Amino acid sequence: MLVGGGVATLGAAFAGYGLMRPSSLLPVLGLLDRVLPGDAPTQQLVSGASFGSDARQTLDVYAPKARHGALPVVIFFYGGSWNSGRRQDYGFAGRAFASRGFVTVVPDYRLVPQVRFPEFVEDGAAALRWVQANIGALGGDPARIGVTGHSAGAYNAAMLALDPAWGVNGAVRALVGIAGPYDFYPFDTPSSQAAFGQAPDPALTQPVTFALAGAPPSLLLAGSADTTVRPRNAKRLAAALSAAGDVVTPIYYPDVGHSGIVMALARPFRHIASVLDDASGFFATHL
Repeated sequence: MLVGGGVATLGAAFAGYGLMRPSSLLPVLGLLDRVLPGDAPTQQLVSGASFGSDARQTLDVYAPKARHGALPVVIFFYGGSWNSGRRQDYGFAGRAFASRGFVTVVPDYRLVPQVRFPEFVEDGAAALRWVQANIGALGGDPARIGVTGHSAGAYNAAMLALDPAWGVNGAVRALVGIAGPYDFYPFDTPSSQAAFGQAPDPALTQPVTFALAGAPPSLLLAGSADTTVRPRNAKRLAAALSAAGDVVTPIYYPDVGHSGIVMALARPFRHIASVLDDASGFFATHL
């Protein structure tokens, strides 16, 4: 087992792989996150609950083992260019937020090429409605829901928080975006073309379009070394939200890449950046 400096050395080595898909590191994250001590005890309350008829419309729920009263709720959407990912690989994120006092939901959603925009956002809205209807029985407060996510998942979260078209307007009390694409038209990558290229009005695919007065408080986290989803996305959305008079806080982590910023949620890699502290502190303040 790696301990002490060994974990720090491993984390520093992985942190440099800013261009790697997080999925290539998830087995390591999940294993080390489970075996190393450090967080308050958590438990998985639900595995694979259905919020729709498709096999990918399922979710998991994590919570602190010690619960007193209804707790605020965090929904975490994983990334993967809208074409990859599965909730089982993101237990480390569910446990991380649960250890900070949140009932935490990690949904799957349908992916490209099975679907295109807006179906994956519709799945996020369906998961949110499931949470509103069911989370009270699991110790969560349906009136205090925040959304977060990494990369494509941050996009999904931002659309739910900002665009009233999904029928959840007012349900999201706070948004934390982690390395999210918020202003990326024209679609100049294969993944964005595949996910959004058929949209009749590209402006309606962009979270920055919906940076209007009355948006929930937002925390936008980005790594300065991210060349996959460049920090300008966070800068542009932050500027638009601020201009609309909304509460928004951007944080840019020096020398952190696209994979490193989500790895920092896992216990062995929190020296990379203070992502969990910043996100959980923001949610605690606004939920």
